[in-house]
Amino acid sequence: MKQHVTIQWLGHSCFKITAEGSSVVLDPYADGTVPGLSPLHISGGQVYCSHEHPDHNAADLVKPENDYHHSPFAVQVFPSYHDNVRGLRRGKNNLTLLEVNGFRLAHLGDLGCKLTSEQEEALRGVDVLMIPVGGYYTIDAEEAANLSIKLSPRVVIPMHYRSETFGYPVIGVLDEFTKRMKNVVVYDTDTFELTPKVKPQVAVLRYCGSES
Repeated sequence: MKQHVTIQWLGHSCFKITAEGSSVVLDPYADGTVPGLSPLHISGGQVYCSHEHPDHNAADLVKPENDYHHSPFAVQVFPSYHDNVRGLRRGKNNLTLLEVNGFRLAHLGDLGCKLTSEQEEALRGVDVLMIPVGGYYTIDAEEAANLSIKLSPRVVIPMHYRSETFGYPVIGVLDEFTKRMKNVVVYDTDTFELTPKVKPQVAVLRYCGSES
């Protein structure tokens, strides 16, 4: 029987995924690397970083959880690129697929290229797709919308975009993505509870600071 999974967005591309008392932190950013975001103060059982840029690879800032013993998470990593010229401009990028409690959750990191047919097949129909939408350093809003529709996840959570209070000035705003999508739900919290009853949607989470 599926249990719930908690997804907390800590800003930019950083998430903490919690299930069965264990957690995974994805793409923690270093202090001062993302305009408008406060320093991270988090703990986690496992940490995965999509690439080596400091706004995604501050694994040393994640405090190990004392009660972490055996993780319920199965993890697959798929290599991709941070740009559309096979990494020549910005290097490599990893896609991370988590499986826990019967759910599949995919984090695309700083994806900047098209997925391979094998990657599309592996990610199609995931329960949650965490996808960059801001462009410039990654795929842009239109590309992200097209890929989201193609992969047909149950829940899409946009990341790596700019607002009035945070984000890199050169990347795009969230509205450029959401206006292309259906079933957009805006939450007044940074946390999303994934359960078997969750309806298909684009879940826009609120940045509430960086503590957990």
